[in-house]
Amino acid sequence: MTDSLVPIQRLIRSVADFPKPGVTFRDVTPLLADAGGFARCIDALAEPWQGSGVQAVCGIESRGFIFGAALAQKLHAGFVPLRKPGKLPPPLVTVEYELEYGRDSLQARSDALKPGERTLIVDDVLATGGTLAAARELVERLDAVLVGASVLIELPALNGRARWSGEAPVHSLLRY
Repeated sequence: MTDSLVPIQRLIRSVADFPKPGVTFRDVTPLLADAGGFARCIDALAEPWQGSGVQAVCGIESRGFIFGAALAQKLHAGFVPLRKPGKLPPPLVTVEYELEYGRDSLQARSDALKPGERTLIVDDVLATGGTLAAARELVERLDAVLVGASVLIELPALNGRARWSGEAPVHSLLRY
């Protein structure tokens, strides 16, 4: 981690045994509440994508909306929410995916991205990788060009990066 990320890392609170025993939850709400810290975070998330021609940023529900919308503004791109079922009006494209405890799905409006549109996926955490892989599949099914993905936090012990296929890079700011 570079020295410039230390102030961002200090604004992320570790909560032991939440949501269940043995899990350390990374709480980003102090980061979001600190205007300067949040601005530095968005600048750092945007840095690898500057000049890459990103036209749309897809944020994964729900914290991905916060980081994604701010990042879209910084990159002068549109924002597309990738939602859980039942949140968007039709017509929709849906991708189902496996979780460690069951199944879930992500949806986008079928007209949310234009064919060939250069797209970046954003979320707060890369853990087991299922949600990020589903977002990738959703972007590809909409015929957009996937530039890459950006996450605030990566949990390497959970090996989520292994579920990311193809050549588009995944950029993470912090690793725990």
